[in-house]
Amino acid sequence: LSLSLSLCAMSDTGRRGEDGDGDEVRRNFSDVGDVSRLLLSSPRHRSIGSKDELQSIRERFLKRDDQPSEFLGESTPLLSDRGRKRSSSLWGTLVHRRKPVKIAPNRKIFDKQMVYESLDYELTESEVEMSAKASRKASEYRNAEIYRWILLFIIGVLTATVAFGIDMGIKSMSSYKFSIIQKSIAQCVKDNCLLESFLLWVGLDIVLVGIAGVLVCYIAPIAAGSGIPEVKCYLNGIKMPEVVRLKTLLVKTIGVMFAVSGGMAVGKEGPMIHSGAVVAAGISQGKSTTLPFLNTHTKLFQQFRNDVEKRDFVSGGAAAGVSAAFGAPIGGVLFSLEEGASFWNQFLTWRIFFCSMTSTFILNMLISSFVDHTPGKLSNPGLLNFGQFVDMPYSLVELIIFCLMGCLGGLAGALYNWINDKLTHFRLKYITSQFAKLLEVLTLATVTCSCAFFLIYFSSDCLPLGESPESSSPLQFFCDEHQYSAMGALLFNTPEDSIKNLFHSPTSAYHVYTLLVFAVVYFLLACVTYGLSIPSGLFVPCILTGASWGRLFGTLLARSPMFTSQAATMAGKYALIGAAAQLGGVVRMTISLTVIIIEATGNITYGLPVMLVLIFAKLVGDIFNEGLYDIHIEIKHIPLLPWAPPNVAAARLRAADFMQRDIQCVRMINSVKDIYRMLNNTKHNAFPVIAWDSDSTVEHSGLAVVQGMMLRHHIIALLNVRAFGRKEGLRVDAPLVGPEEIQQFYPRWPKIDSVSLY
Repeated sequence: LSLSLSLCAMSDTGRRGEDGDGDEVRRNFSDVGDVSRLLLSSPRHRSIGSKDELQSIRERFLKRDDQPSEFLGESTPLLSDRGRKRSSSLWGTLVHRRKPVKIAPNRKIFDKQMVYESLDYELTESEVEMSAKASRKASEYRNAEIYRWILLFIIGVLTATVAFGIDMGIKSMSSYKFSIIQKSIAQCVKDNCLLESFLLWVGLDIVLVGIAGVLVCYIAPIAAGSGIPEVKCYLNGIKMPEVVRLKTLLVKTIGVMFAVSGGMAVGKEGPMIHSGAVVAAGISQGKSTTLPFLNTHTKLFQQFRNDVEKRDFVSGGAAAGVSAAFGAPIGGVLFSLEEGASFWNQFLTWRIFFCSMTSTFILNMLISSFVDHTPGKLSNPGLLNFGQFVDMPYSLVELIIFCLMGCLGGLAGALYNWINDKLTHFRLKYITSQFAKLLEVLTLATVTCSCAFFLIYFSSDCLPLGESPESSSPLQFFCDEHQYSAMGALLFNTPEDSIKNLFHSPTSAYHVYTLLVFAVVYFLLACVTYGLSIPSGLFVPCILTGASWGRLFGTLLARSPMFTSQAATMAGKYALIGAAAQLGGVVRMTISLTVIIIEATGNITYGLPVMLVLIFAKLVGDIFNEGLYDIHIEIKHIPLLPWAPPNVAAARLRAADFMQRDIQCVRMINSVKDIYRMLNNTKHNAFPVIAWDSDSTVEHSGLAVVQGMMLRHHIIALLNVRAFGRKEGLRVDAPLVGPEEIQQFYPRWPKIDSVSLY
């Protein structure tokens, strides 16, 4: 039985011309293997010239040092039982250069990168696919465009609903926990039994954080962290295992609620971006491979079941997540553009902006209806609300101070990234089992709770009731009547409310040592926490840390005789600048982060200071290391190419250094046995389809013409639907398979082990 690939191959150079032009390929069967080499220097669309030219090409490119070549023709099997000596590859090329390249990759790292596959972001251009597209009516294209807008609206609505559920869950659990601990501490201060209150606090946090740790360690490990590095890699063409699965979404949303409620130095905003991406990936396909009752062969949204369309919807979902987290629809679009996708066009910009606006509007409606009980009063655009900023004018001298704070933020961010980098390498080396990861989570939950309790216990900084705007559960501890602990307002609170306290409390609200101790301790806790096996956002811990040392900076300036005016001594202004500097120094984002902060504050006045701070933070931080997201991508050995190669590589490396010489090819007509053996014995995901020219000289020399490329999962799909038959001359007596029959297997393409030929 034979399998015909003549109509299914994706054309690489377009249809061949009448004179049979195309790329020239030689099959070297020196070991009766499957070696094929591309003649790199032969120009496309050029016929083979004279025998002298052919001989020159053979001598220049096809000479082998191991043993004489044996040229066989189209009847040679694709694979042989005999082994073969593979030709030199990238590693040997780099090592044996006259001028060795010092950045030669490590083989162990390369092996770890091989677990990742690439997504198919190139549209199929086979004759079957192009014929099917040509037969579509104009109304079908118009309906597809309408469906895109409907799907983007649904994605925005569902992302906002998920964000609202996360926010309500955190507030409910935190409020219940704070009320229990507050009553216990108030009673034990009188009865001298604070040890019981401490153990109660630790026990509650261990239970809450432990639930998040169990979900991540034993159900969905990919849900750990913020998910932004994984979404970034997905949008740039890398297939991340389980990154957009339904169970990942459930573990992410439930886990982040318990992690934040458990008092860990994490935020819910980062996981919201990942959640929006998962929602978009699932809704856009019209079916679910996780839920059996939804895993049907329905034609709903069938035209969007490919990696290209799915990528565009995931970009919209990520932007909707940013919009729901910060109430920043424009910032969401810019985030997807700057930090996410490298595939972009003008139409996608407008669609993603619509999805982001839908998300922030629906979330605003939900909060105003169910929290504020004032339906229609749209005053809560996002989960992280910085509060209402009054006019805080700044002078030219303060702009210089802001730039210095940006440099300080760059240094602090570089230190943050360096510490977290070392800790992550330690975890990958020593903390490998699921139980060890869970034990680490519980240990750090205990440490975090202990730090919070003892900082409040030993702090003598007290505030009068009503001084801090966001203290729903004030702790009195050893303060006088009608006073409460200032340190408790920062630690015994949700992170978002603590940020509001630092932004909007009066300048004299916090002592210098309170801000200093809190900034140092929370900085270290945030460094250690990011990378644990729990869902954890990075934005809120960085903002809270930066706001604390920024407010400290402003408090010290207020005591200086040089700054006596009321405008220059507003500590909340410096808290905002410090928050931007710290966050920019860690993540190294500029344009999108500027817009996100401006939209979160609701005051365009801070546009210039925030922009300058982020620029200086990035410039200073880049001197020492990369942004934290890029560091974690590199630690996980995800093969994501940077925007530009290193200077030494750009000057010395050529495309030929990275090309594989041993190429596995298939012919236009192949026996099923050969195809099945080839797929079982190779891991390649694409195969060049070649054909021999009618010229006998070409056939005997071992040269062939490239017809296109065939993807591995397409070949397996053809075997699954039994699209093979008897060979009759130059054709195969088999049914023609349409694109719909192939796409029914998307996105979980069958493996070759699942194919039954009998």
